[in-house]
Formats: sequence, C-alpha cells, structure tokens
Amino acid sequence: MKENKLLVGGQAVIEGVMMKGKKVSVAVRKKTGEIVVRDYPSAIASTSKWRKIPIIRGVLVLWEALFVGINVLGFSAQVAGEDVKLSKKDIILSILLAFGFGILLFSILPLLLASIFSFIRNNEFLFSLTEGIIRTIVLLLYVWIIGFIPDIKRVFQYHGAEHKSVYTYEAGEDLTVENARKYSTLHPRCGTSFLMITMVAAIIVFSLLGVFGRLNFIERFLSRILLIPLIAGLAFEFQRFTAKYIKNPVIRVLALPGLLLQKLTTREPTDDQLEVGLVALKASLDLEWRSNVEIEENTERDIEDKSYNTILVEEDTKKVEQ
Repeated sequence: MKENKLLVGGQAVIEGVMMKGKKVSVAVRKKTGEIVVRDYPSAIASTSKWRKIPIIRGVLVLWEALFVGINVLGFSAQVAGEDVKLSKKDIILSILLAFGFGILLFSILPLLLASIFSFIRNNEFLFSLTEGIIRTIVLLLYVWIIGFIPDIKRVFQYHGAEHKSVYTYEAGEDLTVENARKYSTLHPRCGTSFLMITMVAAIIVFSLLGVFGRLNFIERFLSRILLIPLIAGLAFEFQRFTAKYIKNPVIRVLALPGLLLQKLTTREPTDDQLEVGLVALKASLDLEWRSNVEIEENTERDIEDKSYNTILVEEDTKKVEQ
C-alpha cells in the first residue's frame, strides 16, 4: 500500500467539510439527505513564489483559511437550510469582527490580568509566561464552553470526519466509509494544534522582548498585534516539522499538547458525516466521487429520506473576489 505524498487538509463547516487538495472543494449535507458539492478558487495562487518561503507561507495559509473559510461557512449555512447569504462586504466585516474578538479575548484580557501584580509587570519573562498561561486557559475555557452548543457539537463531529478522511488518503487506502472509520479524530496538522503551538510560540517571542528593557502596557499591546504574522509563521513551520516526523517518540511528545486539545474540538462522526468528508476530499483531488454509499446508521436529525445516496453538484459560477 503506497502512501500519498500530497498534503491535504480542510476544515469542518455547517453540516459539511471543506477540503483542500489539488483544489478547494466543500461538501454539505442538505436536510433532505442530498450532498451538495462546490469548488472554490484558492485565495492565493498555488504557483506563487511566496508559498515556498518559510514563515511567510504560514501567514499566507492563515489568511487564506480565514478568507476562503468564512466564504465557505456562508455557503454551508445556506445549503444546510439557514437563511444566510454573504456578500464581499459581509466577508470582510466577518474577518474584521473575528480578528477584533480574538484581540479582545486573547490579547487585551490576558494583558490586563497579567498586569495586576507589580512583581509580574516588572519582569518581562515572568509577565510573558503569566500572560501566556492566562491566554491558554482562556482558549481552553472558550473551546470547552462552545462544545456544549448542539450545532457546534455537530461541527466538531464533521471535524472528526475531516481528520479520518485525511488519514485514509494519507495511508493510500480507498476512500470509503469502511476504511475511514478506524482512524483517529486527532491529526497533527490540525488548526487546533496550530492554536496551541501559537500559544507557546507567543510566550517565547514575547519574553525575548525583555532584552529591549521593560515595556509599558501600550508597548506590550502593540507588540502582540504587530508580531502576530511572525508568531503564526513560526507556529506553522513547527507544526509542519512535527507532523512530518510524528512517528518519532520525541517529536510526538512535542506535538502532544495540540493533539490533546483536539479532544475538545473533535467528536466521533457518524457514517453519513464520514461520507460527506470523503466526498469533499475526492472532489478536491479530482477523483470520482459520485459513488453510492449505504449508510446503516441513521443521522441524528429527523430526515425522511435516509438513503443518503443522492449527490447534487452545484457549479460555482462566481469566483471568490480577490
């Protein structure tokens, strides 16, 4: 059995999965049981020379994930039965709001809490360490809390389906539900792991700022914003490295915190959710995906038609506006 070398990945969306292989494709389950597939152009050309430059390529990947991801989320909400339609302005506004919320929750709040005690404020390393620990706790609490929302639970199940689908492809097996079931819902190249690596990278980078002397609150806040690209780029390179050598015991220990965090952001998927993930993956690889898969386990939703064998293709006539 030959392992596939092309790096594939994606993200869970509302009642579906987006995959990026040779192209970006999303598959979403309608309430009627049908699967709708749509292709999306990449936000950044795959031939761009910037994609080959360490650190910078990580920033580009993060930007693309935000830009295309929000667009795909809007599409998945529509297909799943939600009355949602995103314009270019809506997408930009959503990115800005997400960025602003992230700054408030994961930058300003930890800065304020870490600044309470003077002995912490006066030591840049101790301050960065305390701030980083608080930021990590906030992240864990946030992910844990939203995991109780029913709709988010289903997204987490599709997240698990995405990972199982990717594992099946990487193992060189046929992309079938039966083959995908046995794989883990935890994957070393997951965005959740990227978040955990980013937390650690931030502690290291911000603590090094102490060589320039003690910073005040404004200087610390600005450094947290301006250094986001550098930290994201470093985290991306570290994650690529650990994912490549994940079978090494030492490397696996380094990747373990990110894998453990995925236990909060993934759930075991049902067979019909696995089918959606596999359809998205096949579509992204330009493989034949119009195959009938018999689903023995009923979905959690009340759907009259439980055959789940009809697949619709929706041609995307609009390109993602650059």
